[in-house]
Amino acid sequence: MARRSILALLEGGDRRTIGRSGEVAAMVSENPRLFPRLISGMWSQDPLVRMRAADATEKVTRENRELLRPYKKELLGLMAEAREQELRWHLAVMVPRLPLNARERQLAATMLNRYLEDRSSIVKTFALQGLADLAQTGPNIRAEVLETLREAARNGTAAMKARSRKLLLRLEGS
Repeated sequence: MARRSILALLEGGDRRTIGRSGEVAAMVSENPRLFPRLISGMWSQDPLVRMRAADATEKVTRENRELLRPYKKELLGLMAEAREQELRWHLAVMVPRLPLNARERQLAATMLNRYLEDRSSIVKTFALQGLADLAQTGPNIRAEVLETLREAARNGTAAMKARSRKLLLRLEGS
């Protein structure tokens, strides 16, 4: 299948669906040479392609996070610029998969803390996940993240409370 068709598979339909992003993720997992085309979709002019490319990219990089490495600078930039909730919640869990130095980790944590102000409960919940993932490898942000999780466990939405409790168990146990 041609590279162009990867993004074409993500076009059209209803914004409330992920369309064929699962199918695209499977194709890219089998043929990682398609990954540059897939991730480029996160900067598409088409909002449906952007959100579905983010979904497929997140799925592919669960098992192969090294694919993200060449895009670190671009992803950190997109994380700061993204306004769509669907893009934000995927970035919140993808960026912590990157090999970040202390400065980059702090920058990502700052952006994730901003995501906690989003209207979307999903974005907020995934921001908590991202912060916890960053804290696993970043002792410089661990205390702040633990306090954020404790606050969310007390005062967040139901999803935030549940996720925070789970993340606190993981972080406090390590």
